[in-house]
Amino acid sequence: MALLEVRDLVVHYGGALVLEGVSLDVPEGSFAAVIGPNGAGKSTPFKAILGLVRPTMGSIRLAGEEIAGAPTHRVARRGIGTCPEGRRPFPEMTVLENLLVGAHTCRDRKEVERRVARAFELFPRLAERRRQLAGTLSGGEQQMLALGRALMSGPRMVLLDEPSVGLAARAVAEVAASIGHLKAQRLTCLLIEQNVEMAMGLADHVHVMDHGRVVFGGSPAAIREHPDLRTAYLGLA
Repeated sequence: MALLEVRDLVVHYGGALVLEGVSLDVPEGSFAAVIGPNGAGKSTPFKAILGLVRPTMGSIRLAGEEIAGAPTHRVARRGIGTCPEGRRPFPEMTVLENLLVGAHTCRDRKEVERRVARAFELFPRLAERRRQLAGTLSGGEQQMLALGRALMSGPRMVLLDEPSVGLAARAVAEVAASIGHLKAQRLTCLLIEQNVEMAMGLADHVHVMDHGRVVFGGSPAAIREHPDLRTAYLGLA
């Protein structure tokens, strides 16, 4: 059963059509990715799911409940955590303080402590730097912090928006390994990513977008074997 169902989603920015009938499913416990070239509209479904943009038409259902057009704070309370593009730590706060911000809706102190312990277990480097200011972390460490902060809300699923952007190759590999920890926990994830190899290495199912449409959906293996997709959209030899 799909935890997240997006059907025939249409989004306009002003008078410009940005998404044209996008549909995708994310089964519970699975890892899905949306990939495609720059300007394909990959981040717009992410924004629509989170309530950052209002769809013109279409449906977005989380566990069968319609959330299209719901405000962002209500979407978060219904179980969607987010790891935004650019990581966006609170630079003058410590790693631990940043994590605690992610648990602001939880009133059970012991549960918050359990969530912090889980974040430190998944990302040991954060435990080592718990008292360090977030603004002094490397880009890869800040991305780990963004992942940990997303988990602090106790989400049913996590949306990850371009986690590799702006990172050096070594940091990208570290971040991919960190995201792999989420997959190993069977946490439902939807990844928006322009690093094709990273996305294909993590995802169970991949949606390829171009010009605001989903042009193909399938397993990473199926996409690698599709010559048109390899050359036209993915830049793979």
